[in-house]
Amino acid sequence: MKKNRLLSLFLLLPMVLSLLAAPAAALEEPDLQCRNAVLLDANYGEILYEKKAHDKAYPASITKVMTALLTMEAIESGKLTADTMVTASESAVSGMPSNGSTANIKVGESLSVKELLYCLLLPSANEAANILAETVDGDIPAFVEHMNRKAGELGCQGTHFANPHGLHDDDHYTTAYDIALFMKAALEYDLFREIIGTPSHTIPATNLSGERLYYNTNGLISNLHYAGYVYDKCIGGKTGSTDEAGRCLVSAAEDGEELLISVILGSGPIDINGTLKQGQFTESTKLLKWGFSNFERVTITQGSDPVDKVAVTLSREAYEVLVKPQGSITRTLPKDLDLDLIETEINLFSPTVEAPVEEGQVLGTMKLSYEGEVYGTLDLVAVNSVARSELLYKKAQFINFFQHTGVKLILIAVLLIVVFILLKLLVFRKKRRYRSGVGTRTRGNYRGTRR
Repeated sequence: MKKNRLLSLFLLLPMVLSLLAAPAAALEEPDLQCRNAVLLDANYGEILYEKKAHDKAYPASITKVMTALLTMEAIESGKLTADTMVTASESAVSGMPSNGSTANIKVGESLSVKELLYCLLLPSANEAANILAETVDGDIPAFVEHMNRKAGELGCQGTHFANPHGLHDDDHYTTAYDIALFMKAALEYDLFREIIGTPSHTIPATNLSGERLYYNTNGLISNLHYAGYVYDKCIGGKTGSTDEAGRCLVSAAEDGEELLISVILGSGPIDINGTLKQGQFTESTKLLKWGFSNFERVTITQGSDPVDKVAVTLSREAYEVLVKPQGSITRTLPKDLDLDLIETEINLFSPTVEAPVEEGQVLGTMKLSYEGEVYGTLDLVAVNSVARSELLYKKAQFINFFQHTGVKLILIAVLLIVVFILLKLLVFRKKRRYRSGVGTRTRGNYRGTRR
């Protein structure tokens, strides 16, 4: 065991020296003016930046991303189509606050599911959320249950919905990370991408209204509500704003094959060089640009040199076999990260292995990490094959046979029986001798008496 440890230290010594000699990677993080934030590599689900990303927060109208997601799933399943016509009910439209976002949909007005989605995601119409909720699940309470169920399926551990639109409710909350998860799920639908990436859209005339033109409330897509914020890499998002939530934005951006999702919650007006700016847009752009500038997809390997050894039994060919790392790990990492700084941890399944050993046989693992974050695990495999000695194998089988608990119990039982029989025989012989001696003495005494 001590020899194994010494070899491990010897083989890892060059890596340790390089760790001591190389400067630590220091990626400067963005200074964001918001309460909560997260940046997610949407292709791989990896967090690149977080600021209280798992803390409870209010999502406001970002809630409507989940409402849209469940509507997309209903279309995908065939329950609805994008062209299904829906008539707005009294229960869906009434009770909406007068100062809330709206598309001015009237009771009895008929629109297609697709047009309702445009109303939901561009002007952020609260009544459109209720109408779609009733269309998908029959009534709003059933839809809210559906929202919470879906959140659980997506792995959202800090989310609880109380309505489909996001108007404030103390029991309606989520986290920045959870928002990134359901935004990622919604981005899988082309119709969702089409709508959130549209700067403006005209709702055709209906039975109760003429044409209506609505603009996207996301300043990264459209200048029509907020000028000067358009970001060319942004493919869409969803705004949200209440007094309790602050100014919020979930947005997605692409650069080549890279797809990033940023979430900014609890922002507000920001003074930039004496000019007040919309923080949800400035901070989102800052975070997305930082992500594209500082990260890349990296394949990590550890070469093919042996890093440890395992003792081999039942062989006369070799008494040990070397192991080496196999495969690679691909992660989104800072561009300036020195891969030599990645730490390794060797875990052998056992200090010994019975022959035969096949080349490439997995005998352990190597964990790769940096500053406490685990990047992944590689298999440690045998460098070469080691044949088994049949003589040693049969000898071991013989020894193992007699070391088996059941066999031991049987042997003990047989031994006890043998001992019992021997004792019984000895006792029986003694009794016969004793009886034989007594008979002779009696006859002798009798003969003496007669004389």
